Amino acid sequence: MEKFITYEQICLTAEFIQQKIATKPQVAVILGSGLGSFAEMVEQPVIIPFAEIPAWPLSTVMGHSGRLLIGRLEGKDVFVMQGRAHFYEGHSMSEITLPVRVMQKMGIESLIVTNAAGAINPDYNPGDLMMITDHIGLIGMAGQNPLRGPNLDEFGPRFPDMSQPYDKDFMEIARRISQENHLGMHEGVYVSLSGPSFETPADLRFLRAIGADAVGMSTVPEVIIARHGGMRVLGISGISNKANLDGSTITTHDEVLEAGKVLVPKLTQVISGFLRNYPS
Repeated sequence: MEKFITYEQICLTAEFIQQKIATKPQVAVILGSGLGSFAEMVEQPVIIPFAEIPAWPLSTVMGHSGRLLIGRLEGKDVFVMQGRAHFYEGHSMSEITLPVRVMQKMGIESLIVTNAAGAINPDYNPGDLMMITDHIGLIGMAGQNPLRGPNLDEFGPRFPDMSQPYDKDFMEIARRISQENHLGMHEGVYVSLSGPSFETPADLRFLRAIGADAVGMSTVPEVIIARHGGMRVLGISGISNKANLDGSTITTHDEVLEAGKVLVPKLTQVISGFLRNYPS
């Protein structure tokens, strides 16, 4: 039987975290595969392993350290997830999006969500950044929408609007940071699949035909829940491998982690710059 997280469980988890901190975070950051070293930037962090947090979903994937860091960054109080759990690990959609519900219960207004993604757009190369301007939620279209089940009226309506999943003002700030630092950040559409198998060349050609520029196995469920609860969202993909539209190359998770070494300095510039310019 599918497990749905209840409002009471969300409240208990939020209370557990709030008892360990003296601050009220303004911005949350979710770090994707190979991007966890960004968390080392957080100043004077309170560090809580995911395994100690009630009901918190655990990640079993290399490249996801599984820690929550709450501290200061660029003068802002931040809530940083060093890794995430995925649908393919056996969690329900309700379980993998619990952290976003906890953010909302704690009063966090904004979410920066990151991921390692495979290129679909042939102009993208490993080590590039892509700001997510929109997404295609194929998992949700196939029936595994994270809002399936009882609606949590405490957070949002049964049928939330998704016409602007990514905040236009946030995108403009990130765009300006990229230009000022000559990062050459792309802008494109992210498509989320369930995984854990990587895509076939035919999969990638299909995804390209429907308008996707990068593909991954996360992010979209979190964004849907964030928007349902009224959070503002900035999304950034780190491109980890080249498009394999003709089947001439093999994609591995090691390749994804290796790309993170190149991506983290660029990601740090964008997120740090964004926080410096974050509207109070």
